[in-house]
Amino acid sequence: MKMILVATDFSAVADNALNYAIDMARALHGGIELINVYSIPLSYASDVPLMLMSPDEMKKESEEHLKKVRDRVLAATDGKMVVKYEARMGNPADELEKRCNELLPFAVVLGTTGKSALEKTFFGSTSLAVVRHLSHPVIVVPPARRFGNGVKRIGFACDFKAVADSIPVTAIREKVKDFNAELHILNVDYHDRHFKPDTPEELFYLHSSFADLKPAYHFINHRDVEDGILEFALENNLDLLIVVPKTHSLLGRIFKPASTKQLISQTFVPLLCIHSKTE
Repeated sequence: MKMILVATDFSAVADNALNYAIDMARALHGGIELINVYSIPLSYASDVPLMLMSPDEMKKESEEHLKKVRDRVLAATDGKMVVKYEARMGNPADELEKRCNELLPFAVVLGTTGKSALEKTFFGSTSLAVVRHLSHPVIVVPPARRFGNGVKRIGFACDFKAVADSIPVTAIREKVKDFNAELHILNVDYHDRHFKPDTPEELFYLHSSFADLKPAYHFINHRDVEDGILEFALENNLDLLIVVPKTHSLLGRIFKPASTKQLISQTFVPLLCIHSKTE
């Protein structure tokens, strides 16, 4: 059974990501595991930091919240979905990695922004570091995004560099097949300034690796790589965009939208982050 690990801080944004994960689990005939990673709140009113709650109290509180969320999920799925939960104390990135190594989930699902005390861990400025830390696939769900009719059109942003050594071909193929989706391979260049002597060879290897999936190739002429990818994704209604965090700064824009990128945090396509072979 494909299990989806959903990181939550019990915020509205986390609940939205959970709803997305529930619908995805339905489509995949899989299950859900909720995980909340907590830390002990400290008071710095004196020279010596004081714990405001004991570890046992924090664990109990986390588990109580998780049970309530689990019960909501069971009610929403008529009790037909496997729903588990896990409360852990520690560093979110480290604890998520440990649980992933134990569970081997289909993917970790989390939201992009949050308003709780964990804002600086799961859903705030260091979310990018959390995603990059995990060696397992992570799906980043923008606020208010719905799973809708499923994942039918998947985009994969590729720069055609060191394809054989860096592109996680097997992982990408598996995800596309799991969703029975169309694969759209995107490459952004501007007047061939990124074209190199070995580019045709890299493209041939890529084509050979995905040939049976019959992907559509899109060569986008744009001054800015990330802008070109984002505009294509929005204009062509992609349901999911696969990125390799090492090669694109899209995650940074998702978590810290600025100026014209404000629309990203509201309606942008979810990102599926899969690490390269060399990471």
